[in-house]
Amino acid sequence: MTGENRVAPAQVLTAAGRDLRAPRAAGVAGLLFAALFIGAILLVRGQPAAESSPAEVAEWYLRGDSKRIAIVSLYLAPFAGIAFLWFIAVIRSHVGDREDRFFATVFLGSGLLFVAMLFAAAAAAGAPLLAVKFQRAPLPSPDAIGLARALAYTFLYVYGVRAAAVFMIAVSTLALRTASFPRWLVIAGYVIAVIMLFSVSFFKIVVMLFPLWVAAVSIVILFTARLPEASPPIRA
Repeated sequence: MTGENRVAPAQVLTAAGRDLRAPRAAGVAGLLFAALFIGAILLVRGQPAAESSPAEVAEWYLRGDSKRIAIVSLYLAPFAGIAFLWFIAVIRSHVGDREDRFFATVFLGSGLLFVAMLFAAAAAAGAPLLAVKFQRAPLPSPDAIGLARALAYTFLYVYGVRAAAVFMIAVSTLALRTASFPRWLVIAGYVIAVIMLFSVSFFKIVVMLFPLWVAAVSIVILFTARLPEASPPIRA
């Protein structure tokens, strides 16, 4: 019995340390998602568009630095999605046992759907470039590039943005019911979600509101993470 009494306090301290570190680590993942997502969107803007001439397309593809930058942007997108999965985990950890199953299911499903749309958009946008670089395909025509970019925009700006809006509404509702976030952050989440939900498609600045909101939530979690309530004493 004496040995059990000696081990129990150490186990309690270890569990408390895990509870403290988990939200902080995932909060950093939210900031990482925001940085990677915004970086990928900004870097991909330099690629040829549908209105580019065949000469402009050829010039861009023959420049090695432009292709490298585009490939970097394509690889940023999946890492942003992975970081967002960790961010989903921190929301559940922050809310804890107080979460409502209905809204938790909507929040989890919409978050996963957003990641799927992000991956699909990155794949569609990068398909012409990757075909030229790795499969030695001929240079794509402006029409082919326009089709690829239109498909990527549809995945991200039509479906992805709506999934992100539903995610924000579900998280804000959970936070409102459990008092997990400050009221100003909850209100901001609802307002941004409504803007994203009913925004005009292909309005590019709208998608930037989502990573900014994720960054704000991450900062709040990082500064409000605290030790869990004291556990009842362990009996021998």
